[in-house]
Amino acid sequence: MHILISLAIGGLCGWLAGQFMGSKNQGLIVNIILGIVGGALGSWLFSIIGISFHGIIGNIIGGVLGTCILIAIGRFLMKK
Repeated sequence: MHILISLAIGGLCGWLAGQFMGSKNQGLIVNIILGIVGGALGSWLFSIIGISFHGIIGNIIGGVLGTCILIAIGRFLMKK
């Protein structure tokens, strides 16, 4: 059950970040992958500066922020 919730939150984070960043619709699988990786990135980056996210809403916020950072890094690397 926990895996399904993580996938749902990852998909939501990937979709929200795509909307904020103006990305083209990449599909459900890509949104889930970006959301999960972005959530891990966001948690790691924010823990370095002493910020932690708790609960489902906190995980969504951290996941969206991390995914936005991940999309920005991907865009930067694709331009080179």
